[in-house]
Amino acid sequence: MGALGSRLVGGPGPRECECERRKRKRQRRDYDDDEEEEEERLESEAREAGGPRRKKLKSTSKYIYQTLFLAGENSDITICALGQEWYLHKIYLCQSGYFSSMFSGSWKESNMSYIALEIPDQNIDTEALQVAFGSLYRDDVLIHPSRVVTILAAACMLQLDALIQQCGEIMKETISSKSVCNFYTAAGSYGLDSVKQKCLEWLLNNLMTHQSVELLKDLSIGLMEKLISSPDLFVMQVEMDVYTALKKWMFLQLVPSWNGPLKQLLTDADAWFSKRRKESCNCSSFLDTEQGQKFASVFRHIRLQYVINDLISAKIIERDMIIPSGWLSAVYKQQWFAMLRTEQDNDLGPKEINKEEFELHSMRCGRKLAKDGDYCWRWTGFSYGFDLLVTYSNRFIIFKRNSLSQPCNGAISLLPRRNIAFRLRLASFDSSGKVICNRAVGYQVLSLEKDQEQVVLNLDSRLLMFPLYICCNFLYTSAETKPELDEQPGHSEN
Repeated sequence: MGALGSRLVGGPGPRECECERRKRKRQRRDYDDDEEEEEERLESEAREAGGPRRKKLKSTSKYIYQTLFLAGENSDITICALGQEWYLHKIYLCQSGYFSSMFSGSWKESNMSYIALEIPDQNIDTEALQVAFGSLYRDDVLIHPSRVVTILAAACMLQLDALIQQCGEIMKETISSKSVCNFYTAAGSYGLDSVKQKCLEWLLNNLMTHQSVELLKDLSIGLMEKLISSPDLFVMQVEMDVYTALKKWMFLQLVPSWNGPLKQLLTDADAWFSKRRKESCNCSSFLDTEQGQKFASVFRHIRLQYVINDLISAKIIERDMIIPSGWLSAVYKQQWFAMLRTEQDNDLGPKEINKEEFELHSMRCGRKLAKDGDYCWRWTGFSYGFDLLVTYSNRFIIFKRNSLSQPCNGAISLLPRRNIAFRLRLASFDSSGKVICNRAVGYQVLSLEKDQEQVVLNLDSRLLMFPLYICCNFLYTSAETKPELDEQPGHSEN
Protein backbone atom coordinates (compact mmCIF):
# COMPACT_ATOMS: atom_id res chain seq x y z
CA MET A 1 0.00 0.00 0.00
CA GLY A 2 3.10 2.21 -0.16
CA ALA A 3 1.72 4.05 -3.19
CA LEU A 4 -1.15 5.27 -1.04
CA GLY A 5 1.07 6.39 1.82
CA SER A 6 -0.18 3.98 4.52
CA ARG A 7 1.22 0.79 5.93
CA LEU A 8 0.18 -2.01 8.23
CA VAL A 9 1.87 -1.91 11.63
CA GLY A 10 2.04 -5.32 13.27
CA GLY A 11 -1.28 -6.61 11.91
CA PRO A 12 -4.64 -5.64 13.36
CA GLY A 13 -4.57 -3.37 16.35
CA PRO A 14 -4.78 -4.85 19.87
CA ARG A 15 -8.24 -5.70 21.10
CA GLU A 16 -9.46 -3.35 23.79
CA CYS A 17 -11.62 -4.30 26.73
CA GLU A 18 -14.98 -2.59 26.92
CA CYS A 19 -13.97 -0.40 29.87
CA GLU A 20 -10.86 0.78 28.03
CA ARG A 21 -12.91 1.60 24.97
CA ARG A 22 -15.40 3.56 27.06
CA LYS A 23 -12.52 5.39 28.69
CA ARG A 24 -11.19 6.40 25.25
CA LYS A 25 -14.65 7.58 24.19
CA ARG A 26 -14.96 9.67 27.36
CA GLN A 27 -11.54 11.20 26.60
CA ARG A 28 -12.65 11.99 23.07
CA ARG A 29 -15.85 13.56 24.40
CA ASP A 30 -13.86 15.57 26.96
CA TYR A 31 -11.51 16.67 24.19
CA ASP A 32 -14.45 17.96 22.14
CA ASP A 33 -16.85 19.10 24.88
CA ASP A 34 -16.13 22.73 24.21
CA GLU A 35 -16.09 22.41 20.41
CA GLU A 36 -19.23 24.48 19.87
CA GLU A 37 -17.82 27.28 22.01
CA GLU A 38 -14.48 27.02 20.19
CA GLU A 39 -16.22 27.05 16.81
CA GLU A 40 -18.11 30.23 17.75
CA ARG A 41 -14.81 31.83 18.70
CA LEU A 42 -13.16 30.70 15.45
CA GLU A 43 -16.12 31.89 13.42
CA SER A 44 -15.86 35.33 15.04
CA GLU A 45 -12.11 35.45 14.32
CA ALA A 46 -12.68 34.29 10.75
CA ARG A 47 -15.18 37.09 10.14
CA GLU A 48 -12.71 39.63 11.56
CA ALA A 49 -10.00 38.24 9.25
CA GLY A 50 -12.27 38.48 6.23
CA GLY A 51 -13.08 34.76 6.05
CA PRO A 52 -16.47 33.40 5.03
CA ARG A 53 -19.18 32.66 7.56
CA ARG A 54 -20.31 29.10 8.02
CA LYS A 55 -23.93 28.34 7.44
CA LYS A 56 -25.94 26.79 10.28
CA LEU A 57 -25.55 23.04 10.65
CA LYS A 58 -28.49 20.83 9.87
CA SER A 59 -29.71 18.86 12.87
CA THR A 60 -29.13 15.49 11.20
CA SER A 61 -25.61 16.44 10.20
CA LYS A 62 -24.88 17.68 13.70
CA TYR A 63 -26.11 14.41 15.20
CA ILE A 64 -24.01 12.35 12.78
CA TYR A 65 -20.93 14.42 13.49
CA GLN A 66 -21.27 14.28 17.26
CA THR A 67 -22.38 10.64 17.54
CA LEU A 68 -20.39 8.91 14.84
CA PHE A 69 -17.31 11.06 14.49
CA LEU A 70 -16.74 12.60 17.92
CA ALA A 71 -18.08 9.69 19.97
CA GLY A 72 -17.01 6.99 17.51
CA GLU A 73 -20.21 4.96 17.91
CA ASN A 74 -20.32 1.76 15.85
CA SER A 75 -16.81 2.38 14.46
CA ASP A 76 -15.60 -0.37 12.16
CA ILE A 77 -12.08 0.96 11.53
CA THR A 78 -9.41 2.72 13.56
CA ILE A 79 -7.04 5.12 11.84
CA CYS A 80 -3.79 5.92 13.61
CA ALA A 81 -1.60 8.84 12.54
CA LEU A 82 0.88 11.12 14.29
CA GLY A 83 0.31 9.29 17.57
CA GLN A 84 -3.44 9.73 17.64
CA GLU A 85 -6.31 7.33 16.86
CA TRP A 86 -9.65 8.04 15.19
CA TYR A 87 -12.57 5.60 15.46
CA LEU A 88 -14.19 5.97 12.05
CA HIS A 89 -16.44 4.22 9.55
CA LYS A 90 -15.47 2.82 6.18
CA ILE A 91 -18.70 3.98 4.54
CA TYR A 92 -17.78 7.59 5.39
CA LEU A 93 -14.09 7.19 4.62
CA CYS A 94 -14.96 6.06 1.10
CA GLN A 95 -15.87 9.68 0.30
CA SER A 96 -12.10 10.24 0.30
CA GLY A 97 -10.34 9.27 -2.91
CA TYR A 98 -7.43 8.08 -0.80
CA PHE A 99 -9.47 5.61 1.25
CA SER A 100 -11.78 4.70 -1.59
CA SER A 101 -8.77 3.35 -3.48
CA MET A 102 -7.43 1.71 -0.36
CA PHE A 103 -10.63 -0.21 0.37
CA SER A 104 -11.25 -1.34 -3.20
CA GLY A 105 -9.45 -3.90 -5.29
CA SER A 106 -6.87 -6.26 -3.90
CA TRP A 107 -5.09 -3.95 -1.44
CA LYS A 108 -4.34 -5.74 1.81
CA GLU A 109 -5.74 -2.80 3.81
CA SER A 110 -9.20 -3.34 2.34
CA ASN A 111 -10.08 -5.89 5.02
CA MET A 112 -8.17 -4.41 7.95
CA SER A 113 -9.82 -2.76 10.94
CA TYR A 114 -6.70 -0.96 12.18
CA ILE A 115 -4.57 1.11 9.83
CA ALA A 116 -1.54 3.21 10.68
CA LEU A 117 -0.86 6.03 8.25
CA GLU A 118 2.54 7.46 7.48
CA ILE A 119 2.34 11.24 7.11
CA PRO A 120 5.23 12.40 4.91
CA ASP A 121 4.02 16.01 4.67
CA GLN A 122 5.34 18.19 7.52
CA ASN A 123 2.49 20.64 6.99
CA ILE A 124 0.01 18.08 8.30
CA ASP A 125 -0.68 17.90 12.05
CA THR A 126 -3.29 16.16 14.19
CA GLU A 127 -5.59 19.19 14.21
CA ALA A 128 -5.60 19.24 10.41
CA LEU A 129 -6.41 15.54 10.30
CA GLN A 130 -9.19 16.09 12.83
CA VAL A 131 -10.77 18.68 10.53
CA ALA A 132 -10.22 16.55 7.42
CA PHE A 133 -11.73 13.39 8.91
CA GLY A 134 -14.53 15.41 10.48
CA SER A 135 -15.44 16.94 7.13
CA LEU A 136 -16.62 13.50 6.00
CA TYR A 137 -19.32 13.54 8.68
CA ARG A 138 -20.75 17.05 8.31
CA ASP A 139 -22.17 19.41 5.72
CA ASP A 140 -19.64 22.18 6.15
CA VAL A 141 -16.41 23.06 7.91
CA LEU A 142 -15.22 26.24 9.55
CA ILE A 143 -11.61 26.96 8.61
CA HIS A 144 -9.66 29.83 10.10
CA PRO A 145 -7.20 31.46 7.67
CA SER A 146 -4.29 30.76 10.04
CA ARG A 147 -5.00 27.01 9.74
CA VAL A 148 -5.89 26.80 6.08
CA VAL A 149 -2.51 25.58 4.76
CA THR A 150 -2.29 22.65 7.20
CA ILE A 151 -5.88 21.65 6.43
CA LEU A 152 -5.22 21.97 2.70
CA ALA A 153 -2.22 19.65 3.08
CA ALA A 154 -4.36 17.04 4.86
CA ALA A 155 -7.17 17.41 2.33
CA CYS A 156 -4.77 16.90 -0.58
CA MET A 157 -3.25 13.80 0.99
CA LEU A 158 -6.70 12.30 1.61
CA GLN A 159 -7.99 13.51 -1.79
CA LEU A 160 -10.95 15.44 -0.36
CA ASP A 161 -11.91 17.56 -3.36
CA ALA A 162 -14.63 19.62 -1.68
CA LEU A 163 -12.38 20.51 1.25
CA ILE A 164 -9.53 21.38 -1.12
CA GLN A 165 -11.84 23.73 -3.00
CA GLN A 166 -13.02 25.36 0.23
CA CYS A 167 -9.43 25.90 1.37
CA GLY A 168 -8.65 27.50 -1.98
CA GLU A 169 -11.58 29.91 -1.71
CA ILE A 170 -10.61 30.91 1.82
CA MET A 171 -7.03 31.53 0.74
CA LYS A 172 -8.13 33.77 -2.13
CA GLU A 173 -10.45 35.75 0.15
CA THR A 174 -7.92 36.29 2.96
CA ILE A 175 -4.68 37.17 1.15
CA SER A 176 -2.71 39.77 3.09
CA SER A 177 0.90 40.86 3.55
CA LYS A 178 1.25 38.31 6.35
CA SER A 179 -0.17 35.35 4.43
CA VAL A 180 0.49 35.94 0.73
CA CYS A 181 3.94 34.31 0.45
CA ASN A 182 2.87 31.29 2.50
CA PHE A 183 -0.29 30.92 0.41
CA TYR A 184 1.69 31.29 -2.83
CA THR A 185 4.11 28.53 -1.83
CA ALA A 186 1.33 26.23 -0.62
CA ALA A 187 -0.72 26.80 -3.77
CA GLY A 188 2.27 25.78 -5.87
CA SER A 189 2.91 22.69 -3.76
CA TYR A 190 -0.70 21.48 -3.82
CA GLY A 191 -1.64 22.42 -7.38
CA LEU A 192 -4.04 25.30 -6.71
CA ASP A 193 -3.19 27.36 -9.79
CA SER A 194 -6.01 29.87 -9.30
CA VAL A 195 -4.81 30.63 -5.76
CA LYS A 196 -1.23 30.97 -6.94
CA GLN A 197 -2.33 33.42 -9.64
CA LYS A 198 -4.39 35.41 -7.14
CA CYS A 199 -1.41 35.69 -4.81
CA LEU A 200 0.80 36.82 -7.68
CA GLU A 201 -1.73 39.49 -8.67
CA TRP A 202 -1.87 40.72 -5.07
CA LEU A 203 1.92 40.98 -4.93
CA LEU A 204 2.14 42.81 -8.25
CA ASN A 205 -0.37 45.36 -6.95
CA ASN A 206 1.06 45.75 -3.44
CA LEU A 207 4.83 45.27 -3.58
CA MET A 208 5.42 48.93 -4.42
CA THR A 209 2.19 50.48 -3.17
CA HIS A 210 2.01 48.91 0.31
CA GLN A 211 5.52 47.88 1.30
CA SER A 212 6.17 46.23 4.65
CA VAL A 213 9.24 44.78 6.34
CA GLU A 214 7.49 41.46 6.90
CA LEU A 215 6.57 41.12 3.24
CA LEU A 216 10.08 41.97 2.03
CA LYS A 217 11.52 39.35 4.38
CA ASP A 218 9.14 36.66 3.14
CA LEU A 219 9.75 37.12 -0.60
CA SER A 220 12.04 34.47 -2.04
CA ILE A 221 14.56 35.19 -4.80
CA GLY A 222 12.50 33.30 -7.37
CA LEU A 223 9.27 35.04 -6.48
CA MET A 224 10.88 38.48 -6.41
CA GLU A 225 12.37 37.89 -9.86
CA LYS A 226 8.93 36.95 -11.16
CA LEU A 227 7.48 40.19 -9.76
CA ILE A 228 10.19 42.58 -10.98
CA SER A 229 10.18 41.08 -14.47
CA SER A 230 6.39 41.22 -14.83
CA PRO A 231 4.86 43.88 -17.11
CA ASP A 232 2.00 44.12 -14.59
CA LEU A 233 4.08 45.31 -11.63
CA PHE A 234 2.29 48.36 -10.18
CA VAL A 235 5.21 50.79 -9.86
CA MET A 236 5.02 53.87 -7.66
CA GLN A 237 7.06 56.99 -8.44
CA VAL A 238 9.85 55.96 -10.86
CA GLU A 239 12.17 53.06 -11.76
CA MET A 240 14.68 54.23 -9.16
CA ASP A 241 12.14 53.21 -6.53
CA VAL A 242 12.20 49.66 -7.90
CA TYR A 243 15.97 49.63 -7.38
CA THR A 244 15.55 51.02 -3.85
CA ALA A 245 12.95 48.38 -2.99
CA LEU A 246 15.32 45.64 -4.19
CA LYS A 247 18.18 47.09 -2.17
CA LYS A 248 16.05 46.96 1.00
CA TRP A 249 14.82 43.46 0.15
CA MET A 250 18.36 42.16 -0.49
CA PHE A 251 19.55 43.63 2.81
CA LEU A 252 16.76 41.79 4.67
CA GLN A 253 17.67 38.52 2.93
CA LEU A 254 21.28 38.98 4.02
CA VAL A 255 20.44 40.21 7.54
CA PRO A 256 17.15 38.45 8.39
CA SER A 257 17.56 39.29 12.08
CA TRP A 258 17.07 42.99 11.35
CA ASN A 259 14.03 44.30 13.16
CA GLY A 260 12.90 47.87 12.88
CA PRO A 261 10.35 50.21 11.29
CA LEU A 262 10.03 50.51 7.52
CA LYS A 263 11.15 54.15 7.60
CA GLN A 264 14.51 53.08 9.09
CA LEU A 265 15.10 50.23 6.65
CA LEU A 266 16.74 52.15 3.79
CA THR A 267 19.09 54.01 6.13
CA ASP A 268 20.31 50.78 7.72
CA ALA A 269 20.57 49.04 4.34
CA ASP A 270 22.72 51.88 2.97
CA ALA A 271 24.92 51.76 6.09
CA TRP A 272 25.38 47.99 5.73
CA PHE A 273 26.41 48.20 2.06
CA SER A 274 28.66 51.20 2.81
CA LYS A 275 30.46 49.22 5.51
CA ARG A 276 30.84 46.31 3.11
CA ARG A 277 32.42 48.60 0.48
CA LYS A 278 34.92 50.00 2.98
CA GLU A 279 35.91 46.54 4.22
CA SER A 280 36.24 45.07 0.74
CA CYS A 281 39.72 44.72 -0.64
CA ASN A 282 38.64 45.13 -4.25
CA CYS A 283 36.43 47.46 -6.25
CA SER A 284 34.02 44.89 -7.60
CA SER A 285 30.29 45.43 -7.44
CA PHE A 286 28.28 43.60 -4.83
CA LEU A 287 26.42 41.48 -7.39
CA ASP A 288 29.80 40.22 -8.65
CA THR A 289 30.77 38.93 -5.21
CA GLU A 290 30.10 35.40 -3.98
CA GLN A 291 27.60 36.78 -1.46
CA GLY A 292 25.72 38.84 -4.01
CA GLN A 293 25.71 36.59 -7.08
CA LYS A 294 22.45 34.84 -6.14
CA PHE A 295 20.60 38.16 -6.34
CA ALA A 296 21.93 39.12 -9.79
CA SER A 297 19.05 37.50 -11.69
CA VAL A 298 16.57 39.74 -9.88
CA PHE A 299 18.50 43.00 -10.41
CA ARG A 300 18.83 42.14 -14.12
CA HIS A 301 15.17 43.11 -14.53
CA ILE A 302 15.61 46.69 -13.35
CA ARG A 303 15.17 49.00 -16.34
CA LEU A 304 18.41 50.86 -15.77
CA GLN A 305 17.85 53.18 -18.72
CA TYR A 306 15.18 54.90 -16.61
CA VAL A 307 17.41 55.05 -13.53
CA ILE A 308 20.49 56.66 -15.09
CA ASN A 309 18.31 59.26 -16.89
CA ASP A 310 18.16 61.19 -13.60
CA LEU A 311 21.37 62.74 -12.21
CA ILE A 312 20.68 62.10 -8.53
CA SER A 313 19.67 58.51 -9.19
CA ALA A 314 22.71 57.88 -11.39
CA LYS A 315 25.00 59.14 -8.63
CA ILE A 316 23.37 56.84 -6.06
CA ILE A 317 23.76 53.85 -8.38
CA GLU A 318 27.46 54.63 -8.85
CA ARG A 319 27.95 55.17 -5.12
CA ASP A 320 26.25 51.95 -4.02
CA MET A 321 28.43 49.76 -6.25
CA ILE A 322 25.76 47.07 -6.25
CA ILE A 323 25.20 47.00 -10.03
CA PRO A 324 28.17 45.70 -12.09
CA SER A 325 29.88 48.44 -14.10
CA GLY A 326 29.51 46.39 -17.29
CA TRP A 327 25.73 46.52 -16.99
CA LEU A 328 25.81 50.28 -16.61
CA SER A 329 28.25 50.86 -19.48
CA ALA A 330 25.97 49.06 -21.91
CA VAL A 331 22.98 51.14 -20.77
CA TYR A 332 24.87 54.44 -21.03
CA LYS A 333 25.82 53.55 -24.62
CA GLN A 334 22.23 52.60 -25.45
CA GLN A 335 20.89 55.88 -24.05
CA TRP A 336 23.48 57.96 -25.88
CA PHE A 337 22.49 56.47 -29.25
CA ALA A 338 18.81 56.98 -28.44
CA MET A 339 19.48 60.65 -27.73
CA LEU A 340 21.41 61.06 -30.99
CA ARG A 341 18.59 59.46 -32.97
CA THR A 342 16.10 61.83 -31.39
CA GLU A 343 18.19 64.94 -31.97
CA GLN A 344 19.77 64.25 -35.37
CA ASP A 345 17.25 61.96 -37.04
CA ASN A 346 14.24 63.89 -35.73
CA ASP A 347 12.73 60.77 -34.24
CA LEU A 348 9.02 61.52 -33.75
CA GLY A 349 8.52 58.65 -31.32
CA PRO A 350 6.68 55.33 -31.68
CA LYS A 351 4.29 55.00 -34.62
CA GLU A 352 2.85 51.69 -33.49
CA ILE A 353 3.10 49.37 -30.51
CA ASN A 354 4.83 46.04 -30.37
CA LYS A 355 3.26 44.75 -27.16
CA GLU A 356 6.12 42.46 -26.25
CA GLU A 357 8.76 45.16 -26.78
CA PHE A 358 6.64 47.72 -24.95
CA GLU A 359 6.22 45.49 -21.89
CA LEU A 360 9.96 44.83 -21.73
CA HIS A 361 11.33 48.31 -22.39
CA SER A 362 8.77 50.95 -21.44
CA MET A 363 9.32 53.40 -18.62
CA ARG A 364 7.44 52.41 -15.42
CA CYS A 365 6.16 55.13 -13.11
CA GLY A 366 3.27 55.90 -10.78
CA ARG A 367 1.61 58.34 -8.43
CA LYS A 368 -0.60 58.15 -5.34
CA LEU A 369 -3.48 60.62 -5.04
CA ALA A 370 -4.36 60.71 -1.35
CA LYS A 371 -7.72 62.43 -1.79
CA ASP A 372 -9.90 64.01 -4.43
CA GLY A 373 -8.75 67.36 -5.78
CA ASP A 374 -6.73 68.94 -8.58
CA TYR A 375 -3.26 67.55 -9.31
CA CYS A 376 -0.62 68.25 -11.95
CA TRP A 377 2.77 66.56 -12.08
CA ARG A 378 5.61 65.27 -14.25
CA TRP A 379 7.92 62.34 -13.61
CA THR A 380 11.63 63.16 -13.26
CA GLY A 381 14.29 62.08 -15.72
CA PHE A 382 15.54 62.85 -19.22
CA SER A 383 12.63 62.51 -21.65
CA TYR A 384 14.13 63.28 -25.07
CA GLY A 385 12.52 66.70 -25.29
CA PHE A 386 9.00 65.42 -24.59
CA ASP A 387 7.91 67.22 -21.41
CA LEU A 388 4.80 65.31 -20.41
CA LEU A 389 2.49 66.97 -17.88
CA VAL A 390 -0.17 64.78 -16.27
CA THR A 391 -3.28 66.35 -14.76
CA TYR A 392 -6.04 64.90 -12.63
CA SER A 393 -9.05 67.19 -12.31
CA ASN A 394 -12.81 66.60 -12.09
CA ARG A 395 -12.35 62.86 -12.62
CA PHE A 396 -10.37 63.37 -15.85
CA ILE A 397 -6.81 62.20 -16.52
CA ILE A 398 -5.19 64.54 -19.06
CA PHE A 399 -1.84 64.31 -20.85
CA LYS A 400 -0.23 67.52 -22.13
CA ARG A 401 2.85 67.90 -24.31
CA ASN A 402 4.44 70.98 -22.76
CA SER A 403 6.55 72.98 -25.22
CA LEU A 404 6.18 76.68 -24.50
CA SER A 405 3.40 77.24 -21.97
CA GLN A 406 5.15 75.96 -18.81
CA PRO A 407 8.78 76.28 -17.66
CA CYS A 408 10.94 73.16 -17.88
CA ASN A 409 14.47 72.44 -16.66
CA GLY A 410 15.48 70.49 -19.77
CA ALA A 411 15.58 71.06 -23.50
CA ILE A 412 12.19 70.95 -25.21
CA SER A 413 11.54 69.52 -28.65
CA LEU A 414 9.93 72.02 -31.00
CA LEU A 415 9.00 69.51 -33.67
CA PRO A 416 5.44 70.18 -34.85
CA ARG A 417 4.27 66.75 -33.67
CA ARG A 418 5.61 64.07 -31.33
CA ASN A 419 4.31 60.60 -30.53
CA ILE A 420 4.22 58.77 -27.25
CA ALA A 421 3.17 55.18 -26.53
CA PHE A 422 1.53 54.56 -23.19
CA ARG A 423 -0.47 52.27 -20.95
CA LEU A 424 -2.42 53.59 -17.95
CA ARG A 425 -3.85 51.77 -14.92
CA LEU A 426 -5.67 53.06 -11.84
CA ALA A 427 -6.69 51.19 -8.71
CA SER A 428 -7.94 51.60 -5.16
CA PHE A 429 -7.21 49.07 -2.41
CA ASP A 430 -8.77 48.13 0.91
CA SER A 431 -6.76 47.74 4.12
CA SER A 432 -5.70 44.19 3.22
CA GLY A 433 -4.45 45.19 -0.24
CA LYS A 434 -7.41 43.79 -2.17
CA VAL A 435 -8.44 45.78 -5.25
CA ILE A 436 -11.69 47.66 -4.60
CA CYS A 437 -12.00 49.25 -8.02
CA ASN A 438 -9.74 49.63 -11.04
CA ARG A 439 -9.68 51.08 -14.53
CA ALA A 440 -7.20 50.77 -17.38
CA VAL A 441 -6.28 52.27 -20.72
CA GLY A 442 -4.19 49.77 -22.59
CA TYR A 443 -1.42 50.16 -25.17
CA GLN A 444 -2.08 53.32 -27.16
CA VAL A 445 -0.02 55.69 -29.29
CA LEU A 446 -0.83 59.36 -28.77
CA SER A 447 0.30 61.99 -31.28
CA LEU A 448 0.45 65.52 -29.84
CA GLU A 449 1.21 68.93 -31.28
CA LYS A 450 3.09 71.54 -29.27
CA ASP A 451 1.24 72.33 -26.00
CA GLN A 452 -1.67 70.11 -26.99
CA GLU A 453 -3.75 68.45 -24.27
CA GLN A 454 -5.58 65.14 -24.56
CA VAL A 455 -8.05 63.49 -22.17
CA VAL A 456 -6.94 59.89 -21.82
CA LEU A 457 -9.43 58.70 -19.18
CA ASN A 458 -12.79 59.82 -17.79
CA LEU A 459 -13.49 58.19 -14.43
CA ASP A 460 -16.90 57.20 -13.16
CA SER A 461 -17.39 58.91 -9.79
CA ARG A 462 -19.42 55.95 -8.53
CA LEU A 463 -16.35 53.73 -8.85
CA LEU A 464 -13.81 56.29 -7.67
CA MET A 465 -12.29 55.74 -4.22
CA PHE A 466 -9.27 57.34 -2.55
CA PRO A 467 -6.42 56.97 -2.08
CA LEU A 468 -6.13 56.38 -5.81
CA TYR A 469 -3.03 54.77 -7.28
CA ILE A 470 -2.01 55.57 -10.86
CA CYS A 471 0.54 53.45 -12.74
CA CYS A 472 1.80 54.39 -16.22
CA ASN A 473 4.11 52.91 -18.83
CA PHE A 474 5.65 55.14 -21.49
CA LEU A 475 7.86 54.92 -24.56
CA TYR A 476 9.20 58.23 -25.84
CA THR A 477 11.33 56.98 -28.74
CA SER A 478 10.80 54.61 -31.63
CA ALA A 479 12.52 51.25 -31.73
CA GLU A 480 16.16 51.30 -32.79
CA THR A 481 16.77 50.17 -36.38
CA LYS A 482 19.85 48.20 -37.31
CA PRO A 483 22.33 50.20 -39.45
CA GLU A 484 22.90 49.22 -43.07
CA LEU A 485 26.24 47.53 -43.72
CA ASP A 486 27.32 50.06 -46.34
CA GLU A 487 26.74 53.11 -44.11
CA GLN A 488 29.96 55.03 -43.51
CA PRO A 489 30.25 57.49 -40.61
CA GLY A 490 31.26 61.07 -41.44
CA HIS A 491 30.20 60.94 -45.09
CA SER A 492 27.14 62.28 -46.88
CA GLU A 493 25.98 62.12 -50.44
CA ASN A 494 26.37 65.21 -52.65
